[in-house]
Amino acid sequence: MIDALPPDDDSDLTVLTARVAPGAARLDRALADALPELSRARIQALLDAGAVFLNGAVVAAKAKPAPGDYEIVVPPAAPAELRPEALPLAVLFEDDDLIVIDKAPGMAVHPGPGCETGTLVNALLHHCATLSALGDPGRPGIVHRLDKDTSGVMVAAKSDRAHAGLAALFATHDIERTYLALTRGAPSPEKGRIETLIGRSPHDRKKMAVLKSGGRLAVTDYVVQRVFGRPAKASGAPLAARVACTLHTGRTHQIRVHMAAKGAPLLGDPAYGSGAPAAPVRAALAQSGLARQALHAAVLGFVHPVTGEALRFETPPPADFQALERLLTEL
Repeated sequence: MIDALPPDDDSDLTVLTARVAPGAARLDRALADALPELSRARIQALLDAGAVFLNGAVVAAKAKPAPGDYEIVVPPAAPAELRPEALPLAVLFEDDDLIVIDKAPGMAVHPGPGCETGTLVNALLHHCATLSALGDPGRPGIVHRLDKDTSGVMVAAKSDRAHAGLAALFATHDIERTYLALTRGAPSPEKGRIETLIGRSPHDRKKMAVLKSGGRLAVTDYVVQRVFGRPAKASGAPLAARVACTLHTGRTHQIRVHMAAKGAPLLGDPAYGSGAPAAPVRAALAQSGLARQALHAAVLGFVHPVTGEALRFETPPPADFQALERLLTEL
């Protein structure tokens, strides 16, 4: 199923819309006629994968055509060739089996449509003599991902044994992962656990959403570390906050979706930050130069899958995040 994406995916999917008129004999033929860029064989494969939707519901592979507007979610094609590139990398740890880096904001983890070069994979291919060949051949060594515009600590596998071990740790959630976020307003209460189902939004297939049914379990613990711009009324909500979020699952855009669901979307988030922040916060955003979601993967801890050594890495947010936080303290 297309919804079963790896954690922290950048959601670089293409969503196509095709209108099927009444009286169509075959759904795959009708969709292929409406979308000449996709062959009937490709349409059928996407139907088999559960990537075709009508009114927000998955269309069965052998379903009879019903009139309406269908949405087809097309995953990115793997690049034909992966090229090593001499890009700067902030390496926190490295041995024969794995490498831990502090990923800069704006760097995609792997190549995709419109982003064939300049990715972490390109940089790792240049830096490392070998990368694990397990998993997707278009994403060697990649066990988990961060959004392109999310900064912070990541681990990649150089050996197949490390890849298998790390994948098992992520599957059982035996990984310590804490993120720092700057939010519009603050979640209430100031400390808690968010436990929901997360899946593709029925209204926008490129986005994730909290669902009443379907999707996958997502669990986030959060604590408000600091508030900014406390209003005059003691009962009033702050203008912004710094929130530490600890992941117990790794769903696509999990923190961004959960904070938005709590009424405190991440500042600078182009997808989930619906509603403008207060004027002083908007001014701080503009002055800081932060042009992305204010999210940083600050802590990553795990047991080395080969040596058994307990490893824990913590990095401060990058300059744009810190600049915004300094400006928020002046509110």
